[in-house]
Amino acid sequence: MPSPLLAESIALEIGGQEPWPADVKLYQPYEVEQILLPDNANCLAVQAYLRMCGLTYQIESRANAEFMSPSGTVPFIKCGKYVIPELEPIVSFVENKGISLTTNFDDSQKNDMKAYISLINFVLGNSELYVCWVDEDTYNKVTKPRYSSVYPWPLNHIQTRSKRAAVIKHLKAVKYYNKTIEEVYQEVEQCCRSLSDRLDDKEYFFGSKPSELDALVFGHLFTVITTSLPNSQFAPIVRQFPSLVELAQRIEREYFQRDSY
Repeated sequence: MPSPLLAESIALEIGGQEPWPADVKLYQPYEVEQILLPDNANCLAVQAYLRMCGLTYQIESRANAEFMSPSGTVPFIKCGKYVIPELEPIVSFVENKGISLTTNFDDSQKNDMKAYISLINFVLGNSELYVCWVDEDTYNKVTKPRYSSVYPWPLNHIQTRSKRAAVIKHLKAVKYYNKTIEEVYQEVEQCCRSLSDRLDDKEYFFGSKPSELDALVFGHLFTVITTSLPNSQFAPIVRQFPSLVELAQRIEREYFQRDSY
């Protein structure tokens, strides 16, 4: 008998071979009153990827979306009887259906893309968590009221403290918690510089067509640019790199200023 993880992998691969249903749902927290910068970035990245693939979906906002997710993270999609969280597993699931943004990539390009995706997930993902949950000003003025808004008293305080403790534990494990806010912003700036150098003057990172790397960059940078945080240097840092800002604007214009999915 296969292990549970292997069985799940086999089931997802089989499910990926079925046609894309018309009623796929993408679950995420409420945008206006609840969602935070890191989750919003990840949700936008998945939405951008699905739109780049020409796949339809419906957004389902839930106050407890993270607790509904198999991995405890958002977003996740429900495709038929399959529930798949996070961008990379969703990409694999979609590719099993024969739909891919990287069909013509050689091994070097695929390895290059994976390296930059890892860079973004580590630097931007952890920096966003740090600013939202460790920086006291942002935590008290933005994170705490937004995250707790969907829960009744006293659950609002309990859930918020529990979430903060979990994020801090993660940041300690990846050696991010003891950084100063200035060091975090330096990491963000270096990451953006690396991305800007890789993009150069191309329309997308690998030429004239987007990949999941472009979707991931869009999710993070568009969210950073359009999210107001107290005394944050996130947006000013990103705006130092016009090519990255133009990329985010291009994807928003090309894939989001259409009829809603």
